[in-house]
Amino acid sequence: MKNYLKHTVWMSLLILFVLIALNYLPAISIAGHTLRKVDILADVRTIPVEEFKHPLAENRFTPEEIVVSDTISSDSIVESTDTLLVEQDSMEVVEPRHPARPNFTWVTTDNCADGITCIADYSDSTQRGMLPFYEAIDQLDNESLVRIAVFGDSFIEGDILTADLRSMLQREYGGCGVGFVPITSKTFGFRPTVTHAFDGWRSYSVTDTTGFKHSKQGVSGHYFIPEKRAFMELKGQKRYASLLDTCQVASLFYKKSSPLYLETRVNGGEVKDFTLEGAPELQSFVIDGSIGRIRWTTEADSTALFYGAAMDGYSGIILDNFSLRGSSGYSLQSIPSQNIKEFNALRPYDLIILQYGLNIVAPEVYDYTYYKIRMRKVINYLKSQFPQAGFLLLSVGDRDYRAEDGNYRTMPEIKYFLEMQREIAIENNIAFWNMFEAMGGEDSMYDLVHDDPSKANYDYTHINFRGGRFIARKLFDSILYGKKSFDKGEVYAD
Repeated sequence: MKNYLKHTVWMSLLILFVLIALNYLPAISIAGHTLRKVDILADVRTIPVEEFKHPLAENRFTPEEIVVSDTISSDSIVESTDTLLVEQDSMEVVEPRHPARPNFTWVTTDNCADGITCIADYSDSTQRGMLPFYEAIDQLDNESLVRIAVFGDSFIEGDILTADLRSMLQREYGGCGVGFVPITSKTFGFRPTVTHAFDGWRSYSVTDTTGFKHSKQGVSGHYFIPEKRAFMELKGQKRYASLLDTCQVASLFYKKSSPLYLETRVNGGEVKDFTLEGAPELQSFVIDGSIGRIRWTTEADSTALFYGAAMDGYSGIILDNFSLRGSSGYSLQSIPSQNIKEFNALRPYDLIILQYGLNIVAPEVYDYTYYKIRMRKVINYLKSQFPQAGFLLLSVGDRDYRAEDGNYRTMPEIKYFLEMQREIAIENNIAFWNMFEAMGGEDSMYDLVHDDPSKANYDYTHINFRGGRFIARKLFDSILYGKKSFDKGEVYAD
């Protein structure tokens, strides 16, 4: 038998030589992105690194009835959108950079209480910052709801951060349930706030490279078509956060012009059959009572579109997580206006939180003007589609990289992007929360990763659930502080 050992040795030496040689190549840029230099000896030698100077440093039919009663018609449980549609608001974003707010006193964020990162509110006379949310809180009673939508990327995927923020707000102001959940999920079992089972669906996402039709896109960036015996089941649980084991209202969101056959089973009881009347607009199939588990099943139907389901309370806080892995936020503008209007009619939000940026910041890129222009269009579009909502922009958090000397430091590009995000808030007259500062500022991601127990992942970019709880507490405290300041007639801004 021929011995190939020497070939392996020579191949290993060749690879080692190539890797060492790569360190001496000049920087390589592809499509505007500079590739990091390869240096397999970085851990064993010190390379002097010039100190970076940041140029901006100076500047929501009961289960009992479903189980025991045969007298209820489907007409009584289908909510029509006929009287709820909201017309498009033609209002444009106002331009003033330092608008005046009547009857309020402006206070700089430097005067925030210790340990608080104040929400800076740059809203103008249109009051599209925190005002709609704070006023909705003031009007809360045992029959009203305050709804929050959080649109973001993988940073909040799996209900990270939003789970704890939801729990804190529901304990403070009332409410229960996990909110909106898409029909299927790519991260099966990753979301600890709800037990989610499904099968028999064709799933489409705005991030798909083929087959996706934008005309069918829902607010979450998805739509789903049933085949075989398609089902979706949600079950409350107590493993993570509070007020999630049971809810009071379960809703299924779908669109079908012709009648829809649907089976429903609540809390493991008897299966009930329903034939729901068709309609061209988005519909919600609603069940209320004490609901710990609910399953919807339908037959294959290529003309039906499903979007998701929700578990909510009769009153209090609803917080929906609309995370989309890999998203920059641009895709929000591609949701058809009519689709947003119909969803907004059924589920009108008082506050929309935008969390994006991880997929934009890149090494050696310091000018993000193009992103500011795109997000201005996105925010302007969302304002017109959700005319009742206030808007809060969360900045990027800290993100670290391994420098050539082997140490982990804050990416300098993060600071450029952070200041650009503040400009987005100012120029679009919405509220802004500096998550980078709330996390602890410079090199805080490294501290979270190496905390005991760890609060972030070893990519030095994404927080884990413990980190989500940490940041949620910071944001919750900022919201409460902002509400108290609002009650006193004070508004914080830079």
